[in-house]
Amino acid sequence: MTTIANANFTGMVMFERSHRENDLLVKFLTREYGKRMFFIKNAKKADFKLRSAVLPFSYGKYTGLIRSSGLSYVNAAIDVRQFENIFQEIELNAYATFIINLIDAAFEDNLKIESWYDRIERALILIDTGNDAEIVSDLIQIQLLNSFGISITWDRCVVCGRNDLPLDYSESFGGMLCRNHWEKDSHRWNLSSKSSRIIRMLSMISIFKLGQISVSDTTKAEIWRLMDSIYKDQVGINLKSRSFIDQMNNWKA
Repeated sequence: MTTIANANFTGMVMFERSHRENDLLVKFLTREYGKRMFFIKNAKKADFKLRSAVLPFSYGKYTGLIRSSGLSYVNAAIDVRQFENIFQEIELNAYATFIINLIDAAFEDNLKIESWYDRIERALILIDTGNDAEIVSDLIQIQLLNSFGISITWDRCVVCGRNDLPLDYSESFGGMLCRNHWEKDSHRWNLSSKSSRIIRMLSMISIFKLGQISVSDTTKAEIWRLMDSIYKDQVGINLKSRSFIDQMNNWKA
């Protein structure tokens, strides 16, 4: 078992689990070492000095022992902040948890995913600072599909390559069909033109360039249903955090 003593790392807390009476197992997404489970001794005691630094949705600079397998350890928090609004508001927390769960499902533990760390950190910053949490989640869902081995053509017709005509999603063809080829799939989704345009934009734009955009609830619901179908039927996962978001949206209905 390889141990890197006193390694500095950038990380965010994904979730925590109780371990014995006073200890915690805390899973971090780290920039340098991927997803890792950390053993935090006495973390549930009232006087534990690092308690706030290992709460869910804390992020920043840490020092600890990194092991190639098994549990790692946190020794110190150097510069740690928290996504305060995500931590306090149930709706923001739900979408942020969903994004974290997607990353947990998409990648093996201990696999370095530096670029995805940066994107997830940016996603949570956007949600925490008031950007539409559902749109941010949609972008992550769409762009993460390749990591699950699902390649979908969103920006043009898969038959002729045209992108200047209305597009609609076809699961059978693995992407969008332009209006000239809609007859090839009688079971296409019949997406609205607005939904098709938003999906295309979200598939292409860098999350670092995503600004606040206004999307109707109807369009967002349509995109959400499509992503739900793709993740259940093609990826093969049905996350509890997605189901909670669906329940939460029903409360508002």
